[in-house]
Amino acid sequence: MKSNSEHKIYDCIIIGGGQAGMSVGYFFRRTKLTHLILDEQDTTGGAWLKTWDSLKLFSPATYSSLSGWQMPNTDEEYPTKNEFIKYITAYKKRYNFPVNYSTTVQQVVKENNFYKVTTNKGDFYSKTLVSATGTAKNPFIPTYLKADIFKGEQIHSVDYKNASNLKDKNVIVVGGGNSGAQILAEVSKVAKTKWVTLKKPKFLPKEIDGRYLFKQATESYVNNDTKSYTEKVSLSDIVQIKSVQEALKRGVFKDYRPFTSFYEDGVIWEDNTKEPVDVIIWCTGFRANLKHLSTLQITQNSKINTTGTKATDINGLWLVGYGNWTGFASATIYGVGKTAKQTVKEIVSHIANV
Repeated sequence: MKSNSEHKIYDCIIIGGGQAGMSVGYFFRRTKLTHLILDEQDTTGGAWLKTWDSLKLFSPATYSSLSGWQMPNTDEEYPTKNEFIKYITAYKKRYNFPVNYSTTVQQVVKENNFYKVTTNKGDFYSKTLVSATGTAKNPFIPTYLKADIFKGEQIHSVDYKNASNLKDKNVIVVGGGNSGAQILAEVSKVAKTKWVTLKKPKFLPKEIDGRYLFKQATESYVNNDTKSYTEKVSLSDIVQIKSVQEALKRGVFKDYRPFTSFYEDGVIWEDNTKEPVDVIIWCTGFRANLKHLSTLQITQNSKINTTGTKATDINGLWLVGYGNWTGFASATIYGVGKTAKQTVKEIVSHIANV
């Protein structure tokens, strides 16, 4: 193996070129530090490239913007998946971020105070590292009894594209958040559906959407009053975009508590009744995608200990965009900028003191 001195050593490597990685890249532009973004996708868009076709954001364009450049107004109030991808693609071009696409990070190790990042395109070296891989590569599906004997189809929302192959099928959508509601609204037009949620879902009033939720959440967070905030509203409460409003009028949002088990042809409910099911769509969220950092042996329960975004159990590592444990609302388009800005500020200080 070549010694570190024979390789270009970046001040920072950012793993992940989605909204979090781009946000970090934006603030690096204001520094003199050398940096590189590694992204496994073939093109700009991050996890948005993998979402279902009809997905709508639940905040208007102004509140769906990355740092430094506002998203242009969209045809309707809430941007579509494709409109956001078009925007983030233009954002990358506007700021000319140094991105290596089609580059899959296989593992990360620490060697002589440098990070060695092994990829399908060779090894890269850096003094610091930002992991911004998000959660889409690690979908969560809860454990159910006898799930292995179920003969029907099970798909997670990350693999759902549209309802074209679900016509006249018996479909259960599991999950009471915005993804579950949006997918149920679409699937219920062509299939017989049931909606399984852990508790009674909460639909927000028509006039309340992501912009108001984020503003209220931020004020509560700044005032250290997150408990009263979460008791009132949540960023996971269901926003009434047009498709959801239409489905409410059709009466499709009748919710059921979870079934207890599978059988070969369907599910068994709490009262022991059996119901045939063709397809289960799991809208049950994600866990942080940290597999590439497993060789550092600092991951516990799908998380890494951090203070803000800075890892506490290893020097020179930051994690951006995984959720509140890496910065308040950092998994949102609008919220990730604050944590990205602070992360770059800390990295600049770290480099200066090395």
